[in-house]
Amino acid sequence: MSTEKTSHKTWIAAIIASIVASLCCITPVFAFLAGISGIASTFSSLGKIRPYLIGLTLLILAFAWYQKLRARTKEEMECETCEDKKPSFWQSKKFLGIVTVFTILILAFPNYAYIFFPKWQEKQVIIIDKSNIQKVKLSLEGMYCEACALTINDALSKVPGVLESKTSYTESMSIIKYDKSKTNIDALEKAVSGTGYKVSRFEILKD
Repeated sequence: MSTEKTSHKTWIAAIIASIVASLCCITPVFAFLAGISGIASTFSSLGKIRPYLIGLTLLILAFAWYQKLRARTKEEMECETCEDKKPSFWQSKKFLGIVTVFTILILAFPNYAYIFFPKWQEKQVIIIDKSNIQKVKLSLEGMYCEACALTINDALSKVPGVLESKTSYTESMSIIKYDKSKTNIDALEKAVSGTGYKVSRFEILKD
């Protein structure tokens, strides 16, 4: 197999590996933008092996750059001087640089996924009795990045009576402040389940 063909296949592999590594975080964003939150957790299981996929992607990129920067043999140098053997743009260092930047952006996606979600807006809810305000902590399963947490927050914000929700993927939980005269825990669990994530248990919190 020629060096050019190897290089070509290597950067393709790097792109595929980076996309697969970030599917668990990209899917919730696409689901939100498309308005089909139920598929948000479709690839959440990939979150468990994401560190290994990132490592594989970086190894592939390192190999691609090694192939591009390593010292050429005499035969390869003679071949590169031939007019009909000049490497195309797709085998150039410039293109590999573009691939590298694109791959890094994909791998870093969880760090800027929040820009695709609206900020929480305070609801103008008329509360007749403040004793109706209640807090509950939902323990969640299936979250692996900030995009997952933002998807759940967005779903909860649409539940009538929910005043505030703070979801953390690192702690696998969501703390929700709501008016119990307008909604209940079953409705909150249903909103979370609608995004594809699972509520394992809940706990009523005291102020």
